[in-house]
Amino acid sequence: MQTIKYLSESIGQRFSWVLPTLGALRLVRPWVAALVWWRSLLRVMIGVFGGAMILPVFAQELPVTALKVLGGLSTRSTYKQVEQPFWVKTIPEHSAGQITAEIKGFDEMGLKGPELLKLMKQGVIEFGVIPLIYPAADTAIYEAVDLAGLATDAKMARQVSTSFSPILAKHLSATYQSKFLGVSPFAPQVLFCNIPLRGLQDLKGKTVRVITRSQAELIEALGAKSLSMPIAEVLQAFQKKTIACAVASSMAGYTAKWYTVSTHLYALPLGWNQEIHAVNQKAWDQLNADVRALLEINLAKLTERLWLFAETENQKGYDCNTGAKSCPMAPKGKMTLVRPTQADLATVKRLATQNIVNKWAARCSGSCVSEFNQTIGKSLKITAKKS
Repeated sequence: MQTIKYLSESIGQRFSWVLPTLGALRLVRPWVAALVWWRSLLRVMIGVFGGAMILPVFAQELPVTALKVLGGLSTRSTYKQVEQPFWVKTIPEHSAGQITAEIKGFDEMGLKGPELLKLMKQGVIEFGVIPLIYPAADTAIYEAVDLAGLATDAKMARQVSTSFSPILAKHLSATYQSKFLGVSPFAPQVLFCNIPLRGLQDLKGKTVRVITRSQAELIEALGAKSLSMPIAEVLQAFQKKTIACAVASSMAGYTAKWYTVSTHLYALPLGWNQEIHAVNQKAWDQLNADVRALLEINLAKLTERLWLFAETENQKGYDCNTGAKSCPMAPKGKMTLVRPTQADLATVKRLATQNIVNKWAARCSGSCVSEFNQTIGKSLKITAKKS
C-alpha cells in the first residue's frame, strides 16, 4: 500500500510527460508506439487510480540501491524507535526491497558531533542527521531556528523551522555541498529544579545548567547564572548543590535519574534541540531519479513523525518524572510538574524578541539577519536588529 502512495505521488506528478509522448506516437513504428502507449497509460493509471494490480512491476523497476546512513545518538529513543526502523524497514518495504540502508548512530562510529557536517562535505558521510547545536557553535545562522524562548510550543517551533528551512538549505548547499532534506526536534528542553519553583522569578540568583548560548542569555536575562556542563555531570552537580536547575528534555532527565535529585519540573520549552537531515550532494546526484523521488516523499513523512514523536516523548517524560499512572516505565519519580503562567510566557516572549534575537543578530552577518527577518521574523511578526 505504501508503494501505491509513492507511485501515485511521484509518477502522478510526472503526468505532463505522458501527453507529449502520446502525441508523438505517429512518428515511430507501430509496435514501438504500442509499447510506449501502454507504458504511458499504465503511468497515468497509477498516478490517477493507484494501480494496485501493477504496482509490484513498477516497484521492481527501481534499481537495486544500497544506502549508508549516519543516525543520531544510538542511545536515544528517537533513534531506536523512529530513525532506525525507517531506514532498515520502511524504505525497503516501500521500494519492494530494491532500496536497502545500513544505519549507525554517530556515537557508534566514534564521532563527537562537531565534525559531522565537514565529513558530509567530504563525502565520508552520505545521509546523516546533524544536531544543529554543533554547527551553531561556530556559525550563527544555524542558531536561528532554536533561539531560546522564541518558540514556546510545538506549533510555533514548527512554524519557525518551516519558514527558515529554505535558508538552511541554501547555506548547507553553498558551504557543505550537501542537500537539505528536513528539520525535526529531538525534544522540548525544559527546566529540572531542586528548589520550589513557582515561576521564572524564582530563578533569580540561582545557577542553571544550560545547553545553548541563547539559553544562557535568556537565563541571565532572568537574573540567574548560566553554566554549561555535560549531561553526565548534572546528577552530581545537583547532589552537591552547585546548580539549582538544569535544562534538558523531560525524557533525558528521567533517563539520567534527575528525578532523584530535583523536585520541580517546569514545563516551559527553552529550546527544541533541532536536527537537520541531509545528504552529500554528489552522493544524492548519483542516485536514480525515481529512487530520489521515493526517498524525498518518505523523508518528509519521517520528519513529520519525528515532530509527533517529540511531543509524545515529552509527555511521557512529564508522566514518568512526576509518577503519573500513565507512565509506562519504572521506577517513577515524584516531582511536581509546574505549568508556566501567562505572565511567564509574556516575560519569555518579551526577552526573546527584544533581547535574545538582537544578541544573536550581533553575531550573524547582515544578510543572515535580513533572511531571518524575511522568514522567521515575518512569520512571528518580529524584527531582529543588528547593532
